[in-house]
Order: sequence, then structure tokens, then C-alpha cells
Amino acid sequence: MAALSLYFLVFSGPSPRLHIVPYTKGGNTGKQGSAKDTKNNQHDEKPLSSPKPEDVTLKPDPGHHHEEPTGTRAGWEIDIEDLTYWSDPDDPETNDDVLPGYETDGTHREAGDVARLQHEKDLRKMWRYAYKTTAKLANSNLVYGNTLNQLIQKDNRTEEQSKCLREDPNVKFKFNDDQPVRFNPYPDYNGDEWKKNGHAPYVPCKGPTGEFVEDLLVFRGRPARWPQTKFGGYDLFGIDPNLCWERDSRLGQYGLQEMKKKVGGSYKPIDWDNVNWGELQKHCLKQNADRFDMTMSKKNPYLNNYTENQQKATRSEYIKTEAPKIKGRSVGAKQGQITKESRTALLLRSYTGMKYTDNDRQVIRALVSELSLKTGGQYEVFLLVHSKNQSLPIFDDDELYQTVLKENVPAEFHGMTVLWNDHQVWDVYPELTDEYARAVHSAQWLSVQKFSQDHPQFDHIWNWEMDFRYTGHHYDLLEKLSAFAKKQPRKYLWERNERYYIPEYHGDYDTSFREDVAKKRGNKTVWGPPQLPFVRPVGPKPPVASHEEDNYEWGVGEEADFISVGPIFDPVDSQWIISNHVWGYSDENHESTDLPRRTTIVTQSRISKRLLDIMHVENLRGQHVASEMTAQTVALLHGLKTVFAPHPVFMDRDWKGGFLNNWFNPGPHGESGGRGSPFGWGRERRFQGTTWYYRAEPPNRLYNNWMGWVDTNIGGIDWEKKHGRPCLPSVMLHPIKNTQPTKPGHKSEFELAIG
Repeated sequence: MAALSLYFLVFSGPSPRLHIVPYTKGGNTGKQGSAKDTKNNQHDEKPLSSPKPEDVTLKPDPGHHHEEPTGTRAGWEIDIEDLTYWSDPDDPETNDDVLPGYETDGTHREAGDVARLQHEKDLRKMWRYAYKTTAKLANSNLVYGNTLNQLIQKDNRTEEQSKCLREDPNVKFKFNDDQPVRFNPYPDYNGDEWKKNGHAPYVPCKGPTGEFVEDLLVFRGRPARWPQTKFGGYDLFGIDPNLCWERDSRLGQYGLQEMKKKVGGSYKPIDWDNVNWGELQKHCLKQNADRFDMTMSKKNPYLNNYTENQQKATRSEYIKTEAPKIKGRSVGAKQGQITKESRTALLLRSYTGMKYTDNDRQVIRALVSELSLKTGGQYEVFLLVHSKNQSLPIFDDDELYQTVLKENVPAEFHGMTVLWNDHQVWDVYPELTDEYARAVHSAQWLSVQKFSQDHPQFDHIWNWEMDFRYTGHHYDLLEKLSAFAKKQPRKYLWERNERYYIPEYHGDYDTSFREDVAKKRGNKTVWGPPQLPFVRPVGPKPPVASHEEDNYEWGVGEEADFISVGPIFDPVDSQWIISNHVWGYSDENHESTDLPRRTTIVTQSRISKRLLDIMHVENLRGQHVASEMTAQTVALLHGLKTVFAPHPVFMDRDWKGGFLNNWFNPGPHGESGGRGSPFGWGRERRFQGTTWYYRAEPPNRLYNNWMGWVDTNIGGIDWEKKHGRPCLPSVMLHPIKNTQPTKPGHKSEFELAIG
């Protein structure tokens, strides 16, 4: 019955009979598990036999998951007793290293010790069982092997989405009968609506070919086998789900195909090393200077928020106003009665010693072209490069600075690169004295904060991971994430943020999901900042005394100070390994670890200048939390608006919504944080089959195949001749490592220390 429960409760839709993979090891070698067919109680193959109880030596069990005290059980749909004789040969874990007790028995344990409890070991075994035994089902692994030959729903889109597409008779690709169309998600620059809203004229910009940057190409339709989203959804953002991106049409103009530039009377191949992306961006911005407020004050309005900070602020002001290495960022604009547009910087987080692959370069070119050049400077892209060798005084020697730049960054990106090192940011924040607290792993935001103080013309900054890829259009993604966040009401926002939105389980995001969160949380909700004697909030005060007096109105139309692409959860009791990394934020009545805080795994996010300014001030005071908690926690303490944007996430298993909710939102109020959190030590294997998580397997496999490289017996020239050219819907993929052609037989693998 365990197998049947797994099939009926775990999987969605029609599927062949569940076949249990008979894994055994140790003293059970040669023995097999069993499963019965739902109809005639047997498989087509020879029935499998279970090991007899006398063949197995059972060890004392300190407590199964169902013996956890009421309120902590997550309602798992697999029972550990049914797996007594099942084991996974790939699992190095043994039952020898077991600690007695429960997570909730009042005993203080570190995350590693909690992972040794029998309850935790049982959960890991149950997940391995579910994942392993469903590997070969017909509705598993549907994210892989999708090509242009399988496209359906080619004309299924809204009227607004249709306006973004146009035919181009000059486009012809030989690898497919259907041809791609041009995709333009940008505003109707200089149109009636543009003028009505008081915008200054938009001036189009030229790219490295000397011509105006072309719109991207995309194929209409989605692969017939491509699964539905498990977390998030396209409809939340208005992103077209029925588009498919192919590598040559997506990245061709950025160097995947040979690009030519007119030189004299003839066209010659572009020498990318002679392209200056920094200069292209600056020239484009200068042409559009009237649209933006380029004379913003460098004054941080919160420097005197705390009286003890006034002396430190003077030092900070001196440091931050030193001339940045990149000049010409602030272009004077004519002051007229026009609507000034906000600007956003995108910081690609890199480091000295990084080897830039051809694909890395192509993606950076795409970001600059789609976000900066096509928008006339609304966005500006930078490489923020950590100079890791602390013995090199790059800010005392211009020649040394240029040497480090040339040795570590491709020539085409020199003009858009900002180098930084540890001593530079440590000088800004002398109160951060703990070596671990101020190291880049724990203090990733210090360099971003300094960048913001040096470049106050940017209202928002995207912190961008180098191992992130988006198959779709970058501008389309970022603008729609921003619009989604802006329309979110603050009522129960922190509580919506703290869980995965699972469409099949939660229903409509703005109605049933919202109601479910309100019902589960009741009066246990964040309404304004917490009252702490050592924090003076700078955010807006709630318009009414209680959330009960608000009809989901406060916050609607307010720009988010922080946008994440993962749940913003409470790390307390989650067993997340660095949940207690808090420095300062204490007094005689409050321990640092008592601080209310929030975190998100993966720091890919957008952050406002307002939030960066107050983060800067808190760090000047010596108040600090680990990188993954920094922005979210400061926003919580100061009453600023944060939003988890639940982008579409896919999985290589067709898990049912209720099953996913149990394993990924196991908290007592249906949240992803707290006890049982999937982000806790030893629990992250649950993310193995997802398209977004720093330990996930599908991102690399999908991207390798998409680029035409062999991975796990899919992809490559011979495979494509038989099956067609790979294409993917608009999907965020992380992590993507080693983006270069693979060797024959290559197989991306999932690595995890425990789980």
C-alpha cells in the first residue's frame, strides 16, 4: 500500500503503473522491495519479493516522524514503516550515527545535531524513496528533451501579449520550418501615451554593429510535453507562457553567430575585444539625459537617524565621495516640466580569477543590449568585481588598478567594470570588527552599499549572480517582476512572502491564496516594524492601527524596497546553517539572536536606494546579519516593503500540489521557514529536481542541452538531427556552471554533503 499511496497521492494526472525500484544494500543484498498493481495486484514483470523480517536486524528507533508532538507534524504522505526494508545504494548515510530525542523536546542542538535525529533521517529516506522510485514514470523528466518540433498553442496568448510580436520576412533559419518572430516588450516610446505622461523624448541607441539594436527573435508555441509550473506562474506577471527560445535566435546577435559591422564600404566580422560596452552605455545615456534626474543629491537622508552616527557619517561621506574609477555617469539634464524616469543599475557580481566563457560574454552583451541600450539608459549594467588579493593596493596606484582590470576582465567590458576590495569597504565600516562578519561571504552587500553611495542616481539596484540564466527577454522579466511587486498590498505581505505559492494547492494568487494565508496567520502578522529600543524605523507608518482595518489597500502602487525570487522566510528554528549569524542589534535586555529576522536563499534580488541607505547606516553602527538575511532583515526592522515574486519554477517530477506543500511549506502556518524548513541542514535534497535553487540539477542539464551540448544522453549534434533543435519557455535557471561545450558522456550531477 505504500507504493499505491505514493502513486495516488504524490503524482498528478494519468501515468503508467508505479514500479518500485528495488534498492537494497548491506545485509539485504539481493533482496527486493515489493509493489502491487492497483487493478490486478501484480506487475507485468515477475512480482518483486520483500526481504523477510528475520533477514534484517532492526535498530532501536528513538522516534518516527508521526511521534512528533502535535503541531509539528507536516502530514507526510509516505510512511516510514513501509520503507523498513528499502534502502538506496547511493545513500552514504547509516543508522549508526543517531541522536536520541526530538527537535521539539527542549534540548538545544546545532543544525548538524538536529540532522542526526531519527526523525530527520526518516524524512531524508522518505524523500529519496519518492524521488528514486518515480524516476522512470512517463510523466517524470518532462522538462528534458523539448524541441521546436513539438510546439503547440502557437497562437494562444492575450491581446496585450500579441502586440509584442511581429513577423520579420527577412528572417530565415534552415534548422526549422516555422520561423521565429520579433519580440518587443518595450513601451511605445514617443507614442501618444508616452507624451501624455510627460516623458521626455526617447532616443534609440546603436549597438556594437553601428546599427540600432534589433528586437529579439522567438518561436511561437510551447513544447507539447513541457509540464505546468509547480511553484509560481506566468499569469501573475503577464509573461507569455507560449513562447519558446532557441539558442541561435536568442544569442546569435550577441556572438553565438558571426556578427558583422560595416567598415568603410564593406562588412567585416566584429572584433568583440574592440567593443567598448561602457562607452556605448554612456553615449546612449547622454542622448537620453533629459528623461532622467541625473543631478540627484549624494546626501544619504538617514545618516543622522541615530545620534551616535553623526561623527561616523562625516568619515563615511568623505570616503564615498572619492571620485569613482568610472567617470561620466552623471550627465546634466535640462530642467523642464517633464516626468523624470527612475534608473536601475544591474551589478554582475564577479571576482578576480574568474574565467569568462564565450557564453558568459554573450549573456553580458545581451544584458547590456536589452536593458541599457534598448531602453535609452533606464538600466545600466556594471561588472562589480571583487579584487581578492588584499595585498594589492589598487586604489593607491592607478596603473596597478588597470593591470588588475586587464588581467581579470575581458577587454570589451573594461569600461563598465568597477573593482572593489575588502579593505576599501572595511574602511567605510570601521565598527564591523569581527573578521567573519565583514568577510565577503557574510557581508556581500557592503560593496553594493558603497556602490550606491557613490552612484546615488540609481533608484534601484539588481544584485545579479553570474551563474544565473534567463532564457527569455531580460527587460520583459525585470519590468514585470517590478510591476507585480508594486501592486502588492502590505496586508499579510510578509506572510505571503514566507511560503512557496503552489498554484495547484493554493488556487488563485489574489483571492484564495491570500485568504488561506490570512486564515492561517490570523492576528500573527507583521503590521509595521517591530518595536525595538535600538532600531529607529525610517519606513512609512501603517495608515491604520490594525491590519483588520485595512482592505488590502496599503502598499498598492508602492514600489518595493526589496524583490526576491525565493521565499522570504523566518530562519529561527529552521536549522538553516547560518540563521544565528547576527552581530550587534542587542542591548542589556535583548540578545542578538532574539532579533526578528528574515532570509532568502540565493541573493539574486532588486533593492532600493532607500533600503541600501539605511543598511549603510546600520553597518556604520556595527549592526549586521549574514548576507542572505541582510536586506530582508533591515527592511523588516524599518517597516519597508519587501516582495517575493513567485516566478515559474518547474520540476522533473509531477508531484501533486498537496504533496509539494507538505514538503516545501511544512511550517505550522503553512510557511517554508520555521521547524521542518526545506532550507534546513540535511533537507535540501528536496530541491534536486527543481529549475531554481543553488543545489538543483535541472538548470545545468537544461542549459547544456539548450546550447547544443550533450548532457545525460540528451543534446548534441547527432541528437538534434533526430529530435530537432532544443527550445525552452521563458524560465529562470540557477545555478548554471561551466558554460562551455561538454565532453562525450557528460552528466550533470547533484552533489550534497548530507541528505
